[in-house]
Amino acid sequence: MRTVAFGSGTRSRMVLALVTMMVLLSGGPAAIPATTQAQPPHPSADPFYTYDQPLTATAPGTVLRSRPAPFAFPQLSTPITSTQVLYRTTTQQNTPTAAVTTVLRPLVPGPPRLLSYHMAYDALGSQCNPSNTLTGRTDNPGAVMEQAAIAGYLAAGYTVVVPDYEGLDLEWTIGRQSGYGALDGIRAAEQILGLPASTPVAMFGYSGGSVPTEWGAELAPHYAPELALVGAAAGGLPVHLAHNLPYVSGSTNWAGVIPAVIVAYRRAYDLDTAAFLSERGTQLTAAVENLCLGQFARRYPGLTDAEMVRAPYNSILDIPVAAAALNDNIMGTAGNPTIPLLLAVGQSDPIGDSVMVARDIEALAHQHCHRGVPVTYTRYPHADHIAAFPLFQAQAAHFLTDRFTGTPPPTNCESIGPGNSLAPVPAPSG
Repeated sequence: MRTVAFGSGTRSRMVLALVTMMVLLSGGPAAIPATTQAQPPHPSADPFYTYDQPLTATAPGTVLRSRPAPFAFPQLSTPITSTQVLYRTTTQQNTPTAAVTTVLRPLVPGPPRLLSYHMAYDALGSQCNPSNTLTGRTDNPGAVMEQAAIAGYLAAGYTVVVPDYEGLDLEWTIGRQSGYGALDGIRAAEQILGLPASTPVAMFGYSGGSVPTEWGAELAPHYAPELALVGAAAGGLPVHLAHNLPYVSGSTNWAGVIPAVIVAYRRAYDLDTAAFLSERGTQLTAAVENLCLGQFARRYPGLTDAEMVRAPYNSILDIPVAAAALNDNIMGTAGNPTIPLLLAVGQSDPIGDSVMVARDIEALAHQHCHRGVPVTYTRYPHADHIAAFPLFQAQAAHFLTDRFTGTPPPTNCESIGPGNSLAPVPAPSG
């Protein structure tokens, strides 16, 4: 386990750029005059988000259509050039589909460096898509904070790619599909920008954004081997959702994710939830099915997993199809990353950061180390899931800057313990 000291000099330029751009975008005297770009329609009413032509013969990452869009904060426009791109990608079931990404160009470009930034939009409704919120249509403080971080990377000269990695149907926490969406979004960005596949690329994501980051790193060697990935930083990872479920069950701040995850898995795996949901479970899944994380996470304090199902079941894990779907999304099962990784988590109680299980992330780091991957694993003491985010942002900025400059990757594999077992949950009978 690593204790991080954030130094000065070259590695601190990224953090300085983050702060500088936040000041510029605050509307202070140094703010840059903004250009005006027309707002696109809401995604639910926008034909840009639909594609009804066959995609079987279309290569993953192919651009299907694109358009300019504003990059704006609530009540504040910016001069940053933004392009929305519809591209071909792949579902969890390995069938072709489409997704949208946003390509953001720096104001003062330098040598091409792409950052695939995966926002923690954790959503079931299309209004929460990054492609929508990055145009200034959001009142979510978390989305605004991440957008400020993205602006900081742009100020440092990075080209930033922000995919709607949950797909057009908002399938939250679904692993391989999210990884495919991230990798194909990078391919689409390189096509739009006219960049060669040799362009260095890194990936970043916290919480829900860690899903495409970690799965993308696992899938890249065999799904997108041509991409020149240099590193990935993933924080607050839901490594094994069957372990997160009992952790948040009955929680004050996170119990609302239980019905939301059921909705996401129903969409991704076509689960017949009517066969096992209780009356209350049916009511709650209907209530959250078009909401963003901030609208449902704390909405049902004290809600338990058992309340969501009816007899003879006592837990979602008792349902064979649900348990199988959760097992299909255990991190570390899609392939072996070949790039340096930063994996991190807060530790606010003996289990983890109040929603993510620290020893699960330790186990994932240990597994990658055993397979020869250079891993830096960090716990942030006394920090819950929200408090750990800025700590991770700062550490990840240093880590990714070093990956682009070619600094030899650090590792603390020798001090990482085995963590929890990441074995699949036993298949229930029935």
